[in-house]
Amino acid sequence: MSRDKAGWRTARVVVGRALLSLLLAASAIWGCLALAYQMPGGVWGKGAACLTWAVLCAVAMFALWRAPPWRRRAGWAYAIGLALLCAGWQMVTPSNDRVWADDVARMLHGTVQGSVVTLENVRNFDWRADDDYTVRWETRQYDLDKLESVDMALSYWAGPAIAHTLVSFGFADGRHVVFSVEIRKERGEQFSEIGGFFKQFELSVVAAEERDILFVRAGPRGENVYLYPVHMPPRAMRELFLSYVNTANALTTTPRFYHTVTANCTTLVYHMVNAIVPGLPLDYRLLLSGYLPEYLYEQGGLDKSVPLAVLRERAYVGPLVAAEDDPVAFSRRIRH
Repeated sequence: MSRDKAGWRTARVVVGRALLSLLLAASAIWGCLALAYQMPGGVWGKGAACLTWAVLCAVAMFALWRAPPWRRRAGWAYAIGLALLCAGWQMVTPSNDRVWADDVARMLHGTVQGSVVTLENVRNFDWRADDDYTVRWETRQYDLDKLESVDMALSYWAGPAIAHTLVSFGFADGRHVVFSVEIRKERGEQFSEIGGFFKQFELSVVAAEERDILFVRAGPRGENVYLYPVHMPPRAMRELFLSYVNTANALTTTPRFYHTVTANCTTLVYHMVNAIVPGLPLDYRLLLSGYLPEYLYEQGGLDKSVPLAVLRERAYVGPLVAAEDDPVAFSRRIRH
C-alpha cells in the first residue's frame, strides 16, 4: 500500500471515530435527560441511573480509540444499555389518569348537532391571583351559523420570540370562546421547555371564556397579550372550530404527550389550518411563535391596509386589573 493510500485510510478512520464519538456524546446527553425526567426512584434513583449511563457512554467513547478487544466489549455493553434505555422509553405512555392542576383538571368534550356545538367543561374561573381563584366549569352551546370572527391571541412571557398561541371565536351575540392547546400539568408541576422534549406533560385542549383565559394572562400572570383579528372565510372559521373540537374529543380517548416542537400550541394550529387552507408554507416563525404576526401578515391573514406596527399597537391588551362578571362586556373592553 502506498504512503498516500495509507494516509487516506488513517484519515478516514480518524474521522469515522470522531463522528461516532459525537454520536455517543449526543446519546449520553439525551439519555441522561430522559432518565432525569422519567426514571422512577426519586433524586437518588435518577442520579444513579444518569451516572451509570454517562459512564457507559464515556467508556464506549474511550474504547473507540483503543485496541479491537476493548472496542468489541465496550460496544456490546453500550448496545445492551441503549436497548434497555429505548425499551424503557417506549414504556413511558401518556395517561388521562393523574392528579391534575385545577385549571386543566377537566377535559373538553364536544358534540355536534347540525350547526349547534355543545361544549362540556368550558372553563370560566374567577381569577384573583395566579394561585387564588374560584373554580367553575360550564356547558355551553354555540351556533356555528352565527360564527362571525376569529382572533389570534399571543401571550408573551419570555421575550419577543416566544409566545403562547390562543384562538378566540366570536359570535353574533357578542360571546367569545377561546381554544388553547396547553400542557396538562399535574398538581405542583411547572412548565419546562426541556421537559416538553421528554414526555413530561400530556397534551390538552382548553376551551374558556376570554374573561378567564385572557384575563389571567394579562392580569395576574403579568404577561403581554395581543389580540389580532384574522381574515378567514366563514367556511374556514367553522372548520377550524370543529378541528379544535375533534382534537379535544380524540384526547379524551387517546391521550398524547405535549412536545415542545412537534405538538405545541402553534404547530397543532398550523396543521389544523393547513388542512383547511392547503399550501401554507412552513416557516421558522411557527416555532418562534412570538413572530407569528409577521408570518400571518405576509400570508394575508391580517389586515394589510395598515402597517403591521399599527396592528400590533391596536392588538395590545393592556395590563388588566379586574375581569367583568359579564363575559360580553369583558370581550368588548379588551377590543377597545
